[in-house]
Amino acid sequence: MFDSLTYRKRREALRKKMSSGIILILGNNEAPANYPDNTYKYRQDSSFLYFFGHAHPGYAGILDIEAGEDYFFGDDVTMDDIIWMGPQPAVKDLAAQVGIEKSFPFAKLKEMVSKAIAQRRKVHFLPPYRYDNMLLLEDLTGIRASMTKQHASVELIKAVVSLRSVKEPCEIAEIDKACNIGYEMHTAAMRLCKPGVTEQYIAGILDGIASSYGSMVSFATILTQNGQTLHNHDHSHILKEGRLMLTDAGAESVTNYCSDHTRTIPVGGKFTERQKDVYNIVLACHDHALELAHPGVTYKSVHLKVCKVLAQGLKDLGLMKGNIDDAVTAGAHALFMPHGLGHMMGIDVHDMEDLGQCYVGYDNEVRPSDQFGLASLRMGRRLQEGFVITDEPGCYFIPALIDKWRAEKMHTDFLNYDAIDKFKDFGGIRLEDDILITSNGSRFTGDRHIPITIEEVEKIMNE
Repeated sequence: MFDSLTYRKRREALRKKMSSGIILILGNNEAPANYPDNTYKYRQDSSFLYFFGHAHPGYAGILDIEAGEDYFFGDDVTMDDIIWMGPQPAVKDLAAQVGIEKSFPFAKLKEMVSKAIAQRRKVHFLPPYRYDNMLLLEDLTGIRASMTKQHASVELIKAVVSLRSVKEPCEIAEIDKACNIGYEMHTAAMRLCKPGVTEQYIAGILDGIASSYGSMVSFATILTQNGQTLHNHDHSHILKEGRLMLTDAGAESVTNYCSDHTRTIPVGGKFTERQKDVYNIVLACHDHALELAHPGVTYKSVHLKVCKVLAQGLKDLGLMKGNIDDAVTAGAHALFMPHGLGHMMGIDVHDMEDLGQCYVGYDNEVRPSDQFGLASLRMGRRLQEGFVITDEPGCYFIPALIDKWRAEKMHTDFLNYDAIDKFKDFGGIRLEDDILITSNGSRFTGDRHIPITIEEVEKIMNE
């Protein structure tokens, strides 16, 4: 965790953005995997981490907007806890570590919330995503558990998003650490990617690297020869010479800041000429996004310009045709890239999207689209210095989608289906890095850049 002043400043900044009432921020609890004492690996709520710092279960916090007071709630451990877990700090000491003088047993939380409700003060809370916290909110506020998301405070959501979007130097340092772990994960995958090796073996090695250096993986590892499936968590196949292995994986640092990288590499260590043709198009898209991303531009505009690079490259290969600007406007390129260019990064791998992706990636100026492909762009709003976002273009040949569009005669002015059919066995390519928006442009996060050019990838795979 960071120093106490960091958390005090964050809470004070949040109060200044709010009108009146109290702000209730719930931590997470342990979640049983198959019986109460055997739990899933614990992960604290990210907004609780941001404002209250502690990564342990069973806590909650309140900010009183008018009084300018902060309160920390939790229960001291019992002797039985000490026997199994060892001595633990007192709740008052945990509160003091994040600059809070007033701490109480967890049962007092309801008393304080009930008092605010009786005084007709607004109780602001964020949208819950865990059912135990939905039930807790029902007990605290009287709002039915099934309705708590609808009653979440939009004012608080917007205030939290505005604060968490711009990363502080201490946060950037933690993201760099997570990306350094990502470097170790992806270079290990490159060295292990050989014919006859199972996908599961490599995925397990990557997960172990993340755990050994930090907290855990930042999301379930995607590692597959079938990269045409965007989020493929099936690791059941044996690697075959000539196939492409797509690895989308990241780590959390010990402070829970995340990394998220993707590389696509040739099983056996050498790209075929056809693979090189498509790979270089995706790499050009990736590099163009880095050139365009700087404060003041919308990421939606960067996405669309990158799509034109993709479309032009595919036209040069004979897979697309016609006017490229018109093709992208119509969405014809989305046959090959049905997702957006990137998303926010931070304490979450899709930072703050538990608060509502539309609040995170869009605003009153830039609104989401309902066009296929563009509708999946998670980050479209104007960039600011301090944002950390992903740059992840891709090109996929999805047989079911190709057949569907061909049968429906979709975008026949722009798509050469006879040529596209020959790529149905290709798979998919995605290249992803995390980038920090700086005062005059952008930079990669992390101290070492994961090999990405064809020459770099083949070199490390054949060392």
